[in-house]
Amino acid sequence: MGSVEMRSTEDKVDLDSDEEIPFSSSHSAIKMQSTDCETSRITSPRHLSHRWVLRKINHISPLRSIYVVLIKAKINMLLPFGPLAILLHYLTGKQGWVFFFSLVGITPLAERLGYATEQLAFYTGSTVGGLLNATFGNATEMIISMYALKNGMIRVVQQSLLGSVLSNMLLVLGCAFFCGGIVHRQKDQEFNKATALVNSGLLLMAVMGLLFPAVLHFTHTELHSGKSELALSRFSSCIMLVAYASYLFFQLRSHRNLYDIIDSEQDNNAEDSNEAPEINQWEAIGWLAILTLWISILSGYLVDAIQGASDTLNLPMAFISVILLPIVGNAAEHASAIMFAMKDKLDITLGVAIGSSTQISMFVIPFCVVVGWFMGQRMDLNFQLFETATLFITVLVVAFMLQEGTSNYFKGLMLILCYLIVAASFFVHVDISNDDN
Repeated sequence: MGSVEMRSTEDKVDLDSDEEIPFSSSHSAIKMQSTDCETSRITSPRHLSHRWVLRKINHISPLRSIYVVLIKAKINMLLPFGPLAILLHYLTGKQGWVFFFSLVGITPLAERLGYATEQLAFYTGSTVGGLLNATFGNATEMIISMYALKNGMIRVVQQSLLGSVLSNMLLVLGCAFFCGGIVHRQKDQEFNKATALVNSGLLLMAVMGLLFPAVLHFTHTELHSGKSELALSRFSSCIMLVAYASYLFFQLRSHRNLYDIIDSEQDNNAEDSNEAPEINQWEAIGWLAILTLWISILSGYLVDAIQGASDTLNLPMAFISVILLPIVGNAAEHASAIMFAMKDKLDITLGVAIGSSTQISMFVIPFCVVVGWFMGQRMDLNFQLFETATLFITVLVVAFMLQEGTSNYFKGLMLILCYLIVAASFFVHVDISNDDN
């Protein structure tokens, strides 16, 4: 009897203890255990190993930096085309394939260069970061131009820089306006008209600098034949460099309030998307140096293959220089401008597209003239009549598009169609001055 009573007392204690445990807690505990078991059964060993590798990479800063810059982005699938172009150059000598593979290999490098610049902008501030973005965004064009200038390919330098300005003003800005207008089709997007007019004025000044040497040449009104045109180009280039330096002072110091809207939009954009730098400041500087070096190496092979590619692919040199080369060099600006336009950040879009065009026309082109002066090359501002007229009309079209301070998808479509007309014009254009250089 005693043993039976003790057993019943223990059962009662067990029942009481069971009743004291809340059902929800026991149920959730069982559910969590079952979920963990299911997760462990579902998760494959390959997935676990991948997560383990990523966790290890994140703990090691250099490995994490390599992963973020060279592996994470999908465009990095094109990186092997660069080394392949160098191999083809030495093994086959087929210039058409070398040119094509170099062109494709430079594309992800230009995009990654823009990414590293954006990462550095987190530490330098938005205004300086925007200037760095425009500068390193044009680094590809500058490097290609320096190699071509060194080889005496003056027309390639002139046409590639001209094509970069046309591409930024028509194709990049047009695609940004079009995509932004489609996303926000219920309204007209607005931007700061004052800053757009300042850039339009600088672009018209650049047209003036290019127009007078061309008119002087084609009207045969030079005081000293063959010398006055070159002297005027070098003088005008120095004036344009002074004007661009004054513009930087105007933008960064004296009238910085005009650009406060752009700065606040950049800051708000970073806060809204919770953006944070993925690499630190010194890693960004290191990647800028590495990517610039690799672009310079590939640019040498690209420039050497231009003439052979023109003969092999039966494409005019003008079309390759004005259309194909700038599309690759503007890869970073193209993606950034469209992204900001779709986020209704038109001021930043104009800063990327029109700002880049202004920098090329007012700094890169005059800088190449001055560098050619020291190299002993006859680099001048006479871009020939056809090219100068194309630039003049393009600047006028874009200036009229920007004067209202609004954009929509129809304006973007018109700019894209204008670029197609320009591309078709250079496809059928024969550059007779190639024989002179």
